[in-house]
Amino acid sequence: MEQFVIHTGKVAGLDRVNVDTDQIIPKQFLKRIERTGFGRFLFYDWRYRDDETLNPDFELNLPENQGASILVANENFGCGSSREHAPWALGDFGFKVIIAPNFADIFYNNCLKNGMLPLYLDKADVEYLLEQSKAADYECTINLKEQTISDNKEFVRSFEIDHHWKEMLVNGWDEIDLTLAYEEKIDQYEKKTVQV
Repeated sequence: MEQFVIHTGKVAGLDRVNVDTDQIIPKQFLKRIERTGFGRFLFYDWRYRDDETLNPDFELNLPENQGASILVANENFGCGSSREHAPWALGDFGFKVIIAPNFADIFYNNCLKNGMLPLYLDKADVEYLLEQSKAADYECTINLKEQTISDNKEFVRSFEIDHHWKEMLVNGWDEIDLTLAYEEKIDQYEKKTVQV
């Protein structure tokens, strides 16, 4: 996986509550096993009209949100089924950070396993970011090592993340990389087990 240490990016707001994984990536697009190619189907039922042209009223289709890599959402983002395709679609679309007051647990862990940072902030801070995201080219910087988020105004907040997940993201490790980091110890254990 790609290392995540510091990220600066444009912020897009999606001020909706209880966004479930079927809204993030509808079930009819889950026929592939590759992790790539899902971005074009992200929020499909909201992004497109019945004639498959872009819905100009959907938040992510607004000109000021093009190229955003930080998504600010509202409460209970990622609820519903446990499909891992949801973070795949968000990542393939270009998002590296998802900010919300809270997330569904499985979605939160799936984001981390796929190198994306889901970031909890207080409701008041999320409301501030949602309001600021309406301005074109509004950006934030997330420093994972220092566990801070800031903008170019006066907004600076610290955030919490489990040490294990922070280590995984900062080093760009997935679960296979983590296992391989202990390969020598695993080999030693296996040799002892065979001798018994």
